[in-house]
Amino acid sequence: METISGTIERITFYNEDSGYTVLKLSPDKKQAPGTTARDGTVTIVGTMPALGVGESVNFSGDWFNDPKYGLQFRAEMVEPVVPTSEIGIINYLSSGIVKGIGPITAERIVKHFGLETLDILDREPYRIEEVPGLKTSLARSLQQAWSENQAQRQTLIFLQGYGLSSRMAKKITDVYGSDTVRQIKEDPYRLANEVFGIGFIKADAIAVKLGLPPDSPQRLRAGLSFALNRLALDGHTYAPRTVLVNTAVELLKVDKADEIDGLLNHAIFAEDLFTESIRAPDGSTVQAIYLPAFYHAERGATEHLRLLAKSPSVMAGTWRKTDWPAFLSEVAQQNNVALTPQQQGAVQAALTSKVSVLTGGPGTGKTTTLQMVIHALEAKDRTVRLASPTGRAAKRLSEATDRDASTIHRMLGYSAGGEFEHDEDDPLDADMVIVDEASMIDLMLFFHLLKAIRTTSHLLLVGDVDQLPSVGAGNVLRDVIDSGAAHVTRLDTIFRQREDSVIIVNAHRINHGQMPELNNRSTDFFFFRAEDANEAGALVVDIVANRLPTKFGVNPLEDVQVIAPMYRGPVGVDALNTALQVALNPPGRMAERKIGGRLFRVGDKVMQVKNNYDKDVFNGDIGRIRAMDFEERTLEVLLEERIIEYDFDEVDQLTHAFAISTHRSQGGEYPFVVLALHTAHYMMLQRNLLYTAITRARRTVVLVGMQSAVRIAVQNNPVVERYSGLLPRLRSVGGN
Repeated sequence: METISGTIERITFYNEDSGYTVLKLSPDKKQAPGTTARDGTVTIVGTMPALGVGESVNFSGDWFNDPKYGLQFRAEMVEPVVPTSEIGIINYLSSGIVKGIGPITAERIVKHFGLETLDILDREPYRIEEVPGLKTSLARSLQQAWSENQAQRQTLIFLQGYGLSSRMAKKITDVYGSDTVRQIKEDPYRLANEVFGIGFIKADAIAVKLGLPPDSPQRLRAGLSFALNRLALDGHTYAPRTVLVNTAVELLKVDKADEIDGLLNHAIFAEDLFTESIRAPDGSTVQAIYLPAFYHAERGATEHLRLLAKSPSVMAGTWRKTDWPAFLSEVAQQNNVALTPQQQGAVQAALTSKVSVLTGGPGTGKTTTLQMVIHALEAKDRTVRLASPTGRAAKRLSEATDRDASTIHRMLGYSAGGEFEHDEDDPLDADMVIVDEASMIDLMLFFHLLKAIRTTSHLLLVGDVDQLPSVGAGNVLRDVIDSGAAHVTRLDTIFRQREDSVIIVNAHRINHGQMPELNNRSTDFFFFRAEDANEAGALVVDIVANRLPTKFGVNPLEDVQVIAPMYRGPVGVDALNTALQVALNPPGRMAERKIGGRLFRVGDKVMQVKNNYDKDVFNGDIGRIRAMDFEERTLEVLLEERIIEYDFDEVDQLTHAFAISTHRSQGGEYPFVVLALHTAHYMMLQRNLLYTAITRARRTVVLVGMQSAVRIAVQNNPVVERYSGLLPRLRSVGGN
């Protein structure tokens, strides 16, 4: 980072909550041509403590060119410089850094204490009462104001010294306040658990600078939670004890397995971690170690599902004397639909079983069956709530049923504080809750969903169990199906035949371990061969930007979604996003800004990558950047007819979505899918990944890459077991 020092001439903007500041600095040294304004000042922006006009400050950061305001210096580190002259001290005290000290009061204080003024204020602030003519009440309020201001400054400077930006330092002081330095020196690893945005790795870097050895007890103990969190990213809700210890040893790079195992006992005793004997998939019994959240969620989900399955139904009287063949035939006829016996059985099961599952591949009639369940409920004046894990899936569900549908979080009334409005004390007012795209539900969300369902209500889970499992920990849909705790209907009749959809035919061929048809004789499934990875990447861009718009008249930004299995490489998500941005939203026409190393431009296609309940946007939501305001440091995203505003500091919640990963595509459906598949993706070439990607297409699939990569994916159907105790727990509910 570059450094620039000088005196503050003007505070243009200061946000008291965030600390974001825009100021004018008169630099101590001559700057390079073009970096200063006509008056010789430099514009400094960044998150920093409250500064005052006349203060001397050192800033570390980098230069950037703001399209609207020109060249500016973005400060990452801020270090106020203590003045050494009496005039400097007077200017410093009266600069506004301490409320209540103006020029006259500052001059009076400095006249009494001279060059020792700042040292006395720091070490013996009570002596300010010695200043002649200073009222006792003012002197005491100045003592407190000085103490608070200096404590905040020194804390921010302390944190910046350990590699934290002033913005992150502000977040930490918001959590710990005046006790920040002591807390961090005592155990820097607490930051990983208690401050959002600081994980183990950053806390570990701070610990190293503080001098803690790699095998310190604090580090080894924190490494256990770090290892469990890493395993959770792979879908595991627990880890067998030996796996956890070995994973911690590997991640921490210390040969201290015995010490870690001993600290694990202490963590369990303190209930920082939980343990229980669990029957593993191979039938053996293992000592499972849980993070507290997963432990309580797994046990809680099991208990709530047991209560739901065993409790009487609110609809028991409704169906007591029902002639099911006649009733279902009447409902189907009223809606101009013909149901197969299997579909009729699924509808009846949903209406009479407290917990049921409807699964099956594309084209097998899940949507039609779901619609008939809703029609049957409404025919008897029964209430239903519809939800999906993501906003995109909820929108599709609403369109398919012509009924209101929402995300599960929104249905449960999730708040930014982490609480759900609906739970066992305030359950959902519905006779049946239907959740579509249930393969995407992870353990934590399932737990909160079950808590919010009345014990007398029904639950219907709808989804394709052969798709990729949830991104979050757990394998909920498969566990519910395998446990026997629910009535399960697996639809297997394909209604959309070969002449209608080769996408459907190929999806089922892939799912059965057969090569898809790649002869380009259909109207909805095309294969473009590209042996070289760079050639494949260029071909994807050409197809999206030129060939599809020319042949089908599509809008490449609105109608086409590029999917790739991996992020890295010449035909990975990152490279494709860069190339597609140039092709579909080229530079020079729209406002742009490089934020966090990524270039965002008005018109870009972007995706929300984490749930933000304040903004009511969720992981997987896709929109377009509509505008940027460089003065306010905000950008606007148009997302499903809503405008969402982001501070530049919040842009880490967004990623470019010209191309997305297969996991990110879950729950979505797009008119055209362009799928890149190459042996460069070798690590991610799996059957369920290929199956999931092509079933995202509503109208056309264009597969670009190597036939050998397709064959590898089809033949690679690994049984990747996730460590989860939900299945053995649920088996007690289902009686298996």
